[in-house]
Amino acid sequence: MRVLTGIQPSGALHIGNYFGAIKQMVDLQEKSDLFIFIPNYHALTSLKDGVALKNNTLDAAINFMSLGIDPTKATLWAQSDVKEVLELYWVLSGYTPMGLLERAHGYKDKVAKGIAANHSLFSYPVLMAADILLYDAEVIPVGKDQIQHVEITRDIAIKFNNEFGDIFKVPDFKVDDNVATVPGLDGAKMSKSYGNTIDIFCTEKELKKATSRIVTDSTPMEEPKDYLTCNVFALAQLFLEKDEVVALQARYQKGGEGYGHFKAYLATLIWDYFAQAREKRAYYVEHKEEVFAILDEGAAKARAIASEKMRVVRDLVGIYR
Repeated sequence: MRVLTGIQPSGALHIGNYFGAIKQMVDLQEKSDLFIFIPNYHALTSLKDGVALKNNTLDAAINFMSLGIDPTKATLWAQSDVKEVLELYWVLSGYTPMGLLERAHGYKDKVAKGIAANHSLFSYPVLMAADILLYDAEVIPVGKDQIQHVEITRDIAIKFNNEFGDIFKVPDFKVDDNVATVPGLDGAKMSKSYGNTIDIFCTEKELKKATSRIVTDSTPMEEPKDYLTCNVFALAQLFLEKDEVVALQARYQKGGEGYGHFKAYLATLIWDYFAQAREKRAYYVEHKEEVFAILDEGAAKARAIASEKMRVVRDLVGIYR
């Protein structure tokens, strides 16, 4: 089963990114043919700083591998290293009804948030369809807010197949209901747009400062505390085994500790959990030539599949060679 996924190169990763997506990728590489691409063409819809995008693309690869993506088990590449995706994007545009794109809530949401309306933002779902259909992906793991994009991909694939035969695999989306919604410092969903994140690769000092900002109530130190409503507990349990969660619950119920104690405990949990990832990241930062080689190898594998698919598509639509 071929599974395809990607995360935009948007800079520093936070623990919401890890538990919301990357951890699932690490699990999937053990039981599927996992394709992971870094969608830097997609990032152009919101990032206009060329130097930052170049740096973010390489940094994304470093971060993914540091957090457990194994390039010997998964295929990892940068979207722009397989140019066929843009060719298929244009071909598919001719089989994409305007109404399909006009109904896309992703475009409306981004414009509502102040992102300038332009063609690339509007046609984003077509490029996403090309990403998926080019590699015969069967399953696309998504959050609930991305389901519509996979549905659009399915509609485009079916329309093309109705015209030319069984050319594209019609993909299914997969939503993991067990994926935790990671709360941010204020209790809302952790997101860069909310400014409530805890970065994975920050310094120890920065980590302690971030955890100290987590919003809590005013229960006095000596009194028991409600772990069910505590943002600190909600984050801590992500890093704990079941017996450790029970032990932490007991500490809350016993009283005698303030939220400062629990915040310090959380900071230690996070720091220790990502210790190996920090070591890997430091290595890759010093050996970027290895990262480029891994991306080149992944792109070569992806390009072999893409080239064959485009050979078929070009012949069908009449591109003469």
